[in-house]
Amino acid sequence: MSASAVASTASIRATRQSEANTPVALAAAAAALGGAALIGAAVNPRQAALYILGAAMGLVLYHAAFGFTSAWRIFISDRRGEGLRAQMLMLAVATVLFFPVLASGSLFGQPVTGLVSPAGISVIFGAFIFGIGMQLGGACASGTLYTVGGGSTRMLITLAAFIAGSAIGAAHLHWWAALPSLPKISFVELWGPWTALAVHLAVFAAIAAVTVVIERRRHGRLLTTGTAPREGVARFLRGPWPIAAGAVALVLLNFATLALAGRPWGITSAFALWGSKIADGIGVDVASWPYWSTPARLAELQGSVLNDVTSVMDFGIIVGALLAAALAGRFAPTWRIPLRSAVAAIVGGLLLGYGARLAYGCNIGAYFSGIASGSLHGWVWLVAAFAGNVIGTRVRPLFGLEVERSPRLTGC
Repeated sequence: MSASAVASTASIRATRQSEANTPVALAAAAAALGGAALIGAAVNPRQAALYILGAAMGLVLYHAAFGFTSAWRIFISDRRGEGLRAQMLMLAVATVLFFPVLASGSLFGQPVTGLVSPAGISVIFGAFIFGIGMQLGGACASGTLYTVGGGSTRMLITLAAFIAGSAIGAAHLHWWAALPSLPKISFVELWGPWTALAVHLAVFAAIAAVTVVIERRRHGRLLTTGTAPREGVARFLRGPWPIAAGAVALVLLNFATLALAGRPWGITSAFALWGSKIADGIGVDVASWPYWSTPARLAELQGSVLNDVTSVMDFGIIVGALLAAALAGRFAPTWRIPLRSAVAAIVGGLLLGYGARLAYGCNIGAYFSGIASGSLHGWVWLVAAFAGNVIGTRVRPLFGLEVERSPRLTGC
């Protein structure tokens, strides 16, 4: 084949890939609307609204390619800090919105509470192995869901192992929780909302400034994600979005979650529920685990997953990402997964699930929503998980996984 023919073929393929996948987009839209109708009838309209809110999160995560795993890996391996700076922007906007509301205890007349957890050995160890799992599994909690919805078949393996690890972590949590730990500490309660806000904003700015210095020292300038192929309405519907826009959108959606659910966004408690239900279905005496001993949790275990706020939002994230991938013309699953990559997905998923239970959350429930709630354990999680990501980034090549040096922060 001549060079011109090859170029022409490549151009045709690129054009086809950029075209929206209309059948899949219609199916995803039907799943979003139909799912909301089903949940509204089976539970209540508020639960249906949370499902749609999850779908919006999935679309934002996919179109903005908002990464935690890839952002940290690229900074660790190549000192590019755009993703980290976007996370600091996200946290800064979140604290501005959350701290005053959490201090007042209500939002639009409804009681609200933050995600504040103890900070001890279980959080340090759990977040550390979660960080390793991020790099081996290929994603964080939110990234696993949105990449599954986007058509990544490898991430189905990670998700299955994630769920299994979460159930095992739930079975063991009582032992870890008995180890030395600080009590729940909320900086909003300890210092007041305005002092806590000023300190947090200063820390976010300092972290962003450090990434700027390090990146300029390595590359001589700040590197960005490049020019978008679309503008206007087409870019809004089909992406890609600026990563900063994704950061702000996720904050607003998390704030909406606070208003509807009475607490911030979380993801992985649903995985523990799903895994425990599966274990219960095959004869494991899950109800005897201390994790499920409280009346509220026992009701979750015995009830429908549609009654669980986190579960319906997780389902929504998958559907929303599916819609985004179809609109972007990038939904193209492939079932060829190298053995070493599959092994890494299993190991990474188990570490993600087990670590999330020990650390009282993941990159969303502990890091994003934890820090937005003013919780000390959110900061402990960040430090320990980042250390785990350093190890995970170094280990990735052993499993045949690349340590990319791309300025475009694709995936999570």
